[in-house]
Amino acid sequence: MEYLKKAGTSAEEFSNTARKVVEEILADIRANGEEAVRQIAKKFDKWDQDFVLSPEKKAKLIAKVSEEQKKDIRFAYEQVLAFAQAQRDSIKDFDIVTPAGVRAGQKVVPMDVAGCYIPGGRFAHTCSALMSIVTAKVAGVPFVVAATPPRGDSIDASVCYAMDIAGADIILEMGGVQAVATMAYGLFTGRKANIITGPGNAYVAECKAILAGEGVCGIDLFAGPSEIAVLADKNADPMTVAIDLLSQGEHGTNSPVWLFTDSRELGEKVIEIMPKLIADMPDPATPLKSWEDYGEVILCKDKAEMIKISDTYAPEHLEVLCDDLNWWLANLTSYGSLFMGEMSTVTHGDKCAGPNHILPTKKAAHFSGGLNVHKYLKILTYQEPLTLEACNTVSEYASRLSRLEGMEGHARACDWRLTKLNPNKKWNFPVYVHPKY
Repeated sequence: MEYLKKAGTSAEEFSNTARKVVEEILADIRANGEEAVRQIAKKFDKWDQDFVLSPEKKAKLIAKVSEEQKKDIRFAYEQVLAFAQAQRDSIKDFDIVTPAGVRAGQKVVPMDVAGCYIPGGRFAHTCSALMSIVTAKVAGVPFVVAATPPRGDSIDASVCYAMDIAGADIILEMGGVQAVATMAYGLFTGRKANIITGPGNAYVAECKAILAGEGVCGIDLFAGPSEIAVLADKNADPMTVAIDLLSQGEHGTNSPVWLFTDSRELGEKVIEIMPKLIADMPDPATPLKSWEDYGEVILCKDKAEMIKISDTYAPEHLEVLCDDLNWWLANLTSYGSLFMGEMSTVTHGDKCAGPNHILPTKKAAHFSGGLNVHKYLKILTYQEPLTLEACNTVSEYASRLSRLEGMEGHARACDWRLTKLNPNKKWNFPVYVHPKY
């Protein structure tokens, strides 16, 4: 491969500084509870109002959303709902009898409480509210706490409306580490979240990782800066490629944008176009920094090398602007979400196509998909030997396998059943006979 443009900065952004700040905030909250959260919110958000959104204030915020905006949000809601429902329908309880005669199965059980974080910052992340809350509700989670940072004297009205129609049971006007910790520890709500989901800044991501590592709650994934990669061949439109790279570059100055192509002409044309498109943006500084520091254009010798490079990068969003789309679908293996053909763009998925837009970054697509109904579910298994013969068979094998592994206590649990349930039977392998106490 050959770099027609190489990133000037590594996309790896693990910050010891951010982790230290988060650890200090969490220690304060553990020690001082709700009072610590109040002080932190006052310091970082200049917020001294109630955190739990009242029905009266919610109604006033929703009234600010125009009917046209509500129509658009409801459209996105319907697409996300339909896709999440199809996912849920694909996960089923089952009950079988194994070859040895043991009844075994799985029960699919939703989490009791989910905490959904909706980021704030430069944008109103209206669609993120749908992605996390709708998915939780379709999974069957009975109680959802949602939190988003206030903007001035309230949270964003459109985000509030999205959280409401998605089914949030409690809405917190709160952001940052304090919001994640509040949901995890059940502060102000009395409901500790089993799982925290949703993207956020580096501090939010570190907080989720720390809480999960300490066993406080589960999380969906570690969400870093947004990424896009485009696979494009000689027949792709350079303008389409450049526009789509730019669309994700506006997320942040540290958002990687990558092009993998087997056409030198296309790659060079995209490099030529990008500065012009960026300069035409209302706020060009952010996508310019993203392109200059994290943008890459890699020239590959053929389709096989394009596949190899793409799977190595494991991008969060991956667009395929190439001939023979089904070949790419069959052969690509590592990405957060795939967008196929010129009629598809990451923006569709980010806003309203249906599949979730909360996706793995920083190569996590090598081992994880994005947020989905499965993340809110526990797969519980059970087993029961249906006959004495089944119990004998499994106990006999398990006893010998336990001793093979050096686990005498495990073996004796099986031996006890063999001798207790079959008092007159002789076994053709050593069975420990427990003394009578």
